[in-house]
Order: sequence, then C-alpha cells, then structure tokens
Amino acid sequence: MEQSSAFIATLGAGRSRGSYALSRHACATVGNKNLWQRKKSLSILGLKVGRGRLCLRAQTSTGAVSNATEATAERPFKVLIANRGEIAIRAIRTCQELGIRTVQVHSTADTDSLAVRMADERICIGPPAPRESYLNIPAIISACEVTGADAVYPGFGFLSENARFADLLEQHEITFIGPSARAIALMGDKSTAKATMRQAGVPIVPGSDGLLRDVSEARRVAREIGYPVMLKATAGGGGRGIRLVRSESELENAYVTCEQEAKGAFGNGALYMEKFIESPRHVEIQVIGDSHGNVIYLGERDCSVQRRNQKLLEEAPSPAVTPEIRQQMGEAACKAAKAIGYCGAGTVEYIMSSTGEFYFMEMNTRIQVEHPVTEMITGLDIVALQIAVARGEPLPLRQEQVGLNGWAMEARINCEDALQAFRPMPGVVTNFLAPGGNGVRWDGCIYPGYNIPPYYDSMLGKLICWAPTREAVIRKLRRALGEMQIEGIPSTVPFHLALLDNPAFQEGKTVYTNFIEREGILDQLKARVQSASQPSGRDAVAAVPAAASK
Repeated sequence: MEQSSAFIATLGAGRSRGSYALSRHACATVGNKNLWQRKKSLSILGLKVGRGRLCLRAQTSTGAVSNATEATAERPFKVLIANRGEIAIRAIRTCQELGIRTVQVHSTADTDSLAVRMADERICIGPPAPRESYLNIPAIISACEVTGADAVYPGFGFLSENARFADLLEQHEITFIGPSARAIALMGDKSTAKATMRQAGVPIVPGSDGLLRDVSEARRVAREIGYPVMLKATAGGGGRGIRLVRSESELENAYVTCEQEAKGAFGNGALYMEKFIESPRHVEIQVIGDSHGNVIYLGERDCSVQRRNQKLLEEAPSPAVTPEIRQQMGEAACKAAKAIGYCGAGTVEYIMSSTGEFYFMEMNTRIQVEHPVTEMITGLDIVALQIAVARGEPLPLRQEQVGLNGWAMEARINCEDALQAFRPMPGVVTNFLAPGGNGVRWDGCIYPGYNIPPYYDSMLGKLICWAPTREAVIRKLRRALGEMQIEGIPSTVPFHLALLDNPAFQEGKTVYTNFIEREGILDQLKARVQSASQPSGRDAVAAVPAAASK
C-alpha cells in the first residue's frame, strides 16, 4: 500500500469548487479488510462512519483543511461518478439538470480531464493504473465517505457490472445507481445468464448446456449442433475470449487458445459453446425497470457494424426489424428482466439471423456506450431514469407511452489509426472543433491542449445525429463528420466517412457483423488516403476527413 499512498495526491489549490485528497495515512489503510465490514469501513482511522459524514479531511479551493461535518436534512443529494471520460461528463450533465451535486473521482493521469473540471467536487483516488484507481473498490468507498456521497454512478466498464462492488455499497448504505448485486451476478456469468433466459422462455442459440468440461465435451457438443460453432469465455467481453471454429480439425487448437486468452484477460478460463449463426445482425433491446415491478423496453439498436466484436457505429431503429419482431424482442427482454427482479437500465443483446429469427446472446447490466441513439428517437434521458429508479421512484411512463420517432446514428470517435489495425495512438489534441446544427449531438471528453492518457480506452467521444429517415440521418452524419476537426492525433473520422459512402451500408439490408471485412471498407479508406496525396502515416490519417467526404 505504500506505493499506492505515494500516488494519491492532493489536487492543486485555486479550483473554483471543492477538491479532496485521501491523506497518506488514509490511503495506507483503505485496503484493510475492515473496509469491507458494514459500518466499520474507516473505524481503523478513529473516524465516525455514519452515512452523510465527511470522514476524512477535505481540502477547500484555497487549500485550507476543513473539519469533518455532519450532513443535515437540507444537504442536497450527492452522486459520486465512479468512471471517467465521456460517460462521466454525460452523467454530470444530467445531474446538473436535476439539481444533484456531483463528485468526480480520478486518477493522477486524469487531473486535467474535462469531467474533473465540470464536477462540483473531485477527489483523487490513485495512480494511473485502473486496478489502483478506477477498479480500486476500497478507495472508491472511502471517497464516498470522505465526500458524503449518497450514491455512486458507475457508467459502463470498470466496476459497472461488479456484483461485489454493488453489494458492498449496499452494506455501506450507499445507493448503487444500477441493478442489484444478485441481478448482476445472474447476468454477469454468461452461462448462468443463458440458463436464466431459457427458464424465462427467451429464445437461446443452440449450444452447450452450461460450461464445457474439456475438449472432448466440446467435440461432442459441436457434432450434435453442427459446425460452425463459437467458443466463448463465460467471463468474456470486449471481443476477447471468442473463437470461431468451422471444422473439427480446428477445434482443439481453438479451445486451448481461447481458454488461455480468457484466463489471462479475465482470470477465468471457463468456456461454453454456441452454434454460429451465419450472416448475423447484432440487435439489442434497451430495457429499464423499477423497484415496483415495472419493466419497459425502449426499442432496439442495431450494432452490426463491428470489427473483431468491437462496435464502431450504431443506429436506432434497426433497418431489419419489423414492428412485429420489435414487439417480440421487447416482450422477451422484459419477461427476462422481470424474472430476476431487475431494477435499473439494462440491455438484452440478440443475434438475429438473415431470415428474422433472434436468439439471446447476453445481457449487459449497465448503461451502454450507444444509449444516446435510443434517447434521440424516444426523447428520454436514460441516465435520469437510472437515477430516478435507483432512488425508489416508479417509472414515469408505461410501455404504451413509449414512442419511436425518426432515425439516429452514432459514430464512435476513437484516437486510433484505422489503417494500422485500429491501433490506439494517444497524444496531445492540438486543435478540436465539434460539429453543430439541428439534430447533431457530441458526447465527448476532449478539448484543445488535452493530453490523452495512454492507460485507458481510446474513445474520444461519440457523434450522434438524428433525422426523420435513415437516408437523411446518413447525410447529416456525413456532413457532421466532415465538419469535425481533430488535430494532433489520428481519429476514426475518415473510417466512418468511408463507411457512410458505401452503397451496401446506405441500402442497409445486408449490414451483418462481418460487413467491414466483406465490403472491404478499410481498402476503400486506404484508396482515399492515397488519392488525397497527403503525407503517409500518422499525419495522413489525421488529415483526410475533408478529402474522404468528397
């Protein structure tokens, strides 16, 4: 703990709003097991532990140290944002609109982040490595006690689907703005999730009945359901721990490789098997439930534009989903959510065949990166709904009141070089201009002069556009991408421009999960770069948006 305590530093004075730091003594003790005991988290420091108290010393904007103060009935509700980047900013904005004070936790690498600047209060919880900061449960719970936070907003990634974290917050009487630990546990393990969905009557992809014991069982199951098959890590995510096996001769090597990758990435090498659906779409249903037994769905999102199982562009609604299929998918998702007493926002993901059959793939017990496209066509604020149901309020609308209006698309803008296998290339943003206009939304975390840390996800932000029709939203997104200026680093803007100009994408009927490879989108992008006669390499990819939009 000495190494960690050395990094947990006080933010500089002169801020317009309150800043906090865990003292060296506090940091050296937050990892003590006493932290995990109800009402004893900071007793080792000789401090009062009642909810709503500032348990450690707080630093004001002038650098003075204030004494711990007890909350009063008049103290406003306060939410601690246990995330970073654009989703932290997204949550802060909604909280500001609701009159809720925010606390932004951050690592030493994120001291100058936009989220830290926007929050009412901020507290440094550790060094850059995620395991020592954004994944450091003791430090985050201690930060709640220090700042008097009433609730934690987890966003996506990091601890958002950690059942242990949700349970510990509940023990400390801190509201977790998400589902219960039980619901997270049921859906977090993909094998358990499939069994739960099967019991709820949700269509399941044919495959193994639970986890595979060894290669021999994998071979038997594959022969029963027929090749091709998919091997998947039960604790997997982010495109890792997945292997496509087209014949029995490939199975053993794929099994060993997938198992080793899963062990290294997730600490769990357990695998299960599913029938591989040829030419599938990735379609997901947004659900939200409250603590009064109500669950509704907010339409679907099509996330079929992917590379190595990583989503790149999403849209709502899906061009392949009819009103009848939407209702079937939505009702199946709500049935599954009700079966586990789900409270909060969640997403039920389906694989959809080219003939319209759909099968459950997984449930994400958190908000999704692509949630803005749903907000754009429903007019609802999903983050506000998350906060409301977490505070015990009933959903403000019924299923029949949910309307879908127009079409929305979201392009994920990452600091990656698409022509170098989407390699992340962080650096300093020397210039940035976000696009504007009617129906254009930018959810981002960069500004001119911002130095992008190399320790985290490469996402700079999301460009979301809305229009009455799919054809119109493609035109609007193309215009907005051409207007966007990001200098100093490469971005995926040129890739999206090449994608939007592809005739098959514009037509929309054959956009399957292998679309990028099948249509040669990267080859088309490479040709654009070469024809633009720009310098090769990093600067070329950063310079071609205008040329690619011609």
